[in-house]
Amino acid sequence: MTSPIAPEGQGTSTRPYLVRALHDWCTDNGFTPYVAVFVDRSVQVPMEYVKNNEIVLNVGFEATSGLKLGNEFIEFRARFGGQPRDIVVPIDHVVAIYARENGQGMAFPMPTESTTGPLAADEAVTLPPEQNEPPSPTPLPGAGGVRGLRLASESEGDAEPRDDEPPEPPAGGSRPSLKRIK
Repeated sequence: MTSPIAPEGQGTSTRPYLVRALHDWCTDNGFTPYVAVFVDRSVQVPMEYVKNNEIVLNVGFEATSGLKLGNEFIEFRARFGGQPRDIVVPIDHVVAIYARENGQGMAFPMPTESTTGPLAADEAVTLPPEQNEPPSPTPLPGAGGVRGLRLASESEGDAEPRDDEPPEPPAGGSRPSLKRIK
């Protein structure tokens, strides 16, 4: 397990606090909070809904049971295809949180290689194009994931575009825009 304590003099990570704050903001304003998650071996999600090592989850109170937004993990129970599943996401694997209705939220840097190991080729699951929409409203398609979004740096607050891959066009809608919140 990784501790939320940052290197000496840096304090704890701001990510869990920002995730909780944006979740509260979404809830208070009647919006549906979604989190985009980088998936590797340390993440417990239904692998059949993972695309390109990413999954987008509805973390609204209506879609979850026993939601805990902790400093190290986000934990809850949700239905996927009618089946209840336990979800556990390390907080450093949350790469964005935003409101479904207007796309406002925040993106975070991807976890570093030192804290994660990518899924092996036989572990990564990609659904055929006709199955990109999950059968239940609880798990949500990534619409191309969060690649190409401007990322909010936890330490400096600077935003830099990711140029390692061009953004994919959304599947049947406009891509949510994320705002940097100071």
